[in-house]
Formats: sequence, C-alpha cells, structure tokens
Amino acid sequence: MAINVDYAGRQYPATAPYSVGREKIREFAAAVGSTHPAHHDVATARGLGYPDLIAPPTFAVIVAQRAEAPFIQDPEARVDFTRVVHADERFVHHRPIVAGDDLVTVLHVDSITQRAGISMVTTRAEIGALAADGSGTVEAVATVTSSLVVRGEDA
Repeated sequence: MAINVDYAGRQYPATAPYSVGREKIREFAAAVGSTHPAHHDVATARGLGYPDLIAPPTFAVIVAQRAEAPFIQDPEARVDFTRVVHADERFVHHRPIVAGDDLVTVLHVDSITQRAGISMVTTRAEIGALAADGSGTVEAVATVTSSLVVRGEDA
C-alpha cells in the first residue's frame, strides 16, 4: 500500500528535549571517525571558544531521526520502513551542537510524491536549543532535510 499523501504539509509538535552529553558526542565522533580534539577534549573545545565539547556536524541526524519516528511509525501514514532507501540528507547548521544542549525538534513533512511505483518523501527537522535560563526560548541550531525513497510492493 502506498504512503498516505495526505501527510504532506504536516507539522509535528516539538519533541521532548534531547540532552546532549559529552559521552554521546565522543561515542558518535569515534563511530564516524572524527578525530578532531574538540569532539573529545573539553579543554581543547573551550580553548577554541566553545562552552563544551562540540558535536560532529552529522550528530544532528540522531535528533532528526527521533523527530521523524512519529511519522514513520504512524500506521495511517503507511510508511513500510523495510522498503525505505535513504536518498539524501542535508544539514544546515546555525551554530554547533555542544554538550549540555537540550535540543527540541519540530518535524515538517515537506512533500510526498509518487511515481512509477515508488514514493519520495522529504522531511525537514528544525532543531533548536532550549535556553538554559528556563524561559522556554529556543535558539535555532540546525535544519536537517531528509529524502527517502519508499519502494512499492512491485519494485
């Protein structure tokens, strides 16, 4: 069954905060082979002017995928994840993600198109950091745009 095209244009509410920890940054950096000391050593990151460790640019995908989950897992959206091929991922950073950030994300389903037995889905995750003062203010951190191809049953 094809993806429900009525989900195009949908916006999901902000996610619960994701607290960025030093060890998560170090683990992710090691997993992707990023050896820059600012991902591993607090003194180096601070010496470069950051408040704490900085995450590799692609770390934002962790937060973006958490925000995509309600769409992907919604039975009425009809996304069969076993048939998904990741087509593209783009990152626009407004500032680095740093240890200590509490990140919230709003997911937008920007488009769903169907052609030749496949569905092409583009989502946009707007990631922001909650202000440390508890005011509820959110500072833009990154925008992650994902394109997925979902093969039809005959593809």
